[in-house]
Amino acid sequence: MHSIRCVPSAFMCSHPLLTPLSLISYQFRHVLVAGLIGGYFLSLTSLTFAQTDSLPSSPASGSQTVVVQDVVSSEVSQFLSTYRMGTGDVISIRVFGEPDLSISNVRLSEVGTVFLPTIGETKVGGLTLTEVERAVADRLRGRILVNPRVSVSVEQYRPFFINGLVRSPGAYPYQPGLTVRKASSLAGGLHERASLRKIFVIRADDPFQKQERIGIDSVVFPGDIVTIEESFF
Repeated sequence: MHSIRCVPSAFMCSHPLLTPLSLISYQFRHVLVAGLIGGYFLSLTSLTFAQTDSLPSSPASGSQTVVVQDVVSSEVSQFLSTYRMGTGDVISIRVFGEPDLSISNVRLSEVGTVFLPTIGETKVGGLTLTEVERAVADRLRGRILVNPRVSVSVEQYRPFFINGLVRSPGAYPYQPGLTVRKASSLAGGLHERASLRKIFVIRADDPFQKQERIGIDSVVFPGDIVTIEESFF
């Protein structure tokens, strides 16, 4: 009967039949463990890339839309802060905590004034909203109120006018952000022979009422008179 002698440091048996089998088993176990470890790290790597690919990304068109909206909002804000009121505008003046001193939906007179309780006729034409608030507060301060707080808003802007080669020329209500293109749409659109190079405007705030050439995407303001001429080519 043969004796079996093993060497612990090498995990190999000296028996002629068992030695190859033990060696194969030993190598197989190492290959199996290495494969399991490699598969584990591969799974982690795949999961990481999958999570990275699934992160939401903003499309270019969405970014462009936001930029356009920001530009339009900026132009409207600038218009509201610098707009000077004129004949035909409808405004409201509110004195906080004093409804008897406030007025609502009052149209400016031909000379640009409105009537305020206890104050009387007040000139607001040619002034911005901030300037009107300051002027009314100054007239109330002292003899009527100690520290008046006044808010002024435009309820309806004076109309703009468009004539020439549009289908329905005339006066139309104004809205902030109006351009010649939008104005012509309100007037029923352009005639076929309308010229995009012969568009003129007389600005309401121009003391000389001089006609100037503008483009189809130029801004229109309250009281402006826009004329679109005929194209001969």
